[in-house]
Amino acid sequence: MARPANSGGQLRSRLHFQKRGATDDGYGNPVAGKFETVFTQRAQMIARNGTETVMAERLQGVQPYTVRIRHSTQAAEVTADWRIVDARKPGRVFAITAPPVNVDDENRWVEMMVAEGEPS
Repeated sequence: MARPANSGGQLRSRLHFQKRGATDDGYGNPVAGKFETVFTQRAQMIARNGTETVMAERLQGVQPYTVRIRHSTQAAEVTADWRIVDARKPGRVFAITAPPVNVDDENRWVEMMVAEGEPS
């Protein structure tokens, strides 16, 4: 029997969803701290057509992906200032370039656009 397009069998990646913690600058002012894992979830990574951007007068290829995860209360909290880290390859980091969207309006799936590399 064939699986539906959004079945759990396509959730082959395991991703850490991280946001910056707040820390004190020593003078009582909150400043952005290190990224901390909020939750880990299985996901489907869908490669999109790459783009080229000019950085420091050099062309650099940027590989965008659509990340599809199951809807949850944790997934609903993700914003574009978070980042995603591949749990199987911790050096592989993705910046969220477009905020998460509830794609089916039934709270089953959430998709977000990401690009490989650290958030700016």
